[in-house]
Amino acid sequence: MPRILMERSGEMEVFVRVVAEGGFSAAARTLDLTPSAVSKLIARLEQRLGARLLVRTTRALRLTDEGEAYHRAAMRILQELNDADQEASGGAVRGRLRVSASLPFGTMFVAPAVATFLAKHPQVVVDLNLTDDVVDLMAERTDVAIRMGNLPDSGLMARKLGESRRMISASPAYLARHGMPERPQDLVRHDCLTFNFRRPRTTWPFRCDGKMLDQPVTGSLQLNNGETMRQMALAGVGIARIGLFHVAEMIAAGRLVPLLEDYNPGDMEVVSAVYVGGGILPHRVRVFIDHLVEELKDVPLLASISAAGG
Repeated sequence: MPRILMERSGEMEVFVRVVAEGGFSAAARTLDLTPSAVSKLIARLEQRLGARLLVRTTRALRLTDEGEAYHRAAMRILQELNDADQEASGGAVRGRLRVSASLPFGTMFVAPAVATFLAKHPQVVVDLNLTDDVVDLMAERTDVAIRMGNLPDSGLMARKLGESRRMISASPAYLARHGMPERPQDLVRHDCLTFNFRRPRTTWPFRCDGKMLDQPVTGSLQLNNGETMRQMALAGVGIARIGLFHVAEMIAAGRLVPLLEDYNPGDMEVVSAVYVGGGILPHRVRVFIDHLVEELKDVPLLASISAAGG
């Protein structure tokens, strides 16, 4: 009978972590090992397999064809081992889960979802951080971050939770002072609230006579988050263009007035759950993201959420 290699899963975990972190030193820090120990382990793995898995240069690591195949297999096996452990322990979800979300979306949607999640999984401790700063998931040891808008290219994984249509609106007090814009071009005479993290020349998209128009807008106030923009619009400071979920309640109450809806191109702001990829997704993280999708799928203000994919 061949010798049972008890160390296989451990080798796989280290190999997967090296790939995820992009180097021996970074992987060693997360594994509480020395870089030389990680290097020796990978060398032992390659010797046992009789194949080179990684090409190491002074700047980066690159997977060989054999390394790509082994990485795919290792990811699948480790996930199955993780699932088997969870099933053997009764499937209980446990551990600490750190979640980050923006203030308005977090308050309106994530916090209620966390409450129902904890009711189902009382052995989890959730660390919920509501901030409009973009959190570095690795540096802050965050498991899941809820992000709005298009995501930049990165090593992070994302699961779409839904979309919110953007809408232009202003308060009745502002419109009484400055008048109602009838066409997108009228905005050049208005004070438009803009974000300070967008490109210097801000334009808003419209559909005019069947064609797309990028209308330049300017204003006396730039902001870094949608909730403050909503408050400034309510205070009559200017015209806002933000996600419908921010302003729907205020529009229904008559405190904000929708503008230029005939020219609205229907552009959507994507809502995503972002997490660190390249390794085995902890059971609590996967269950929490599944829970978010289930909780948000029927929210009217998040269009297309039922079509959200993994």
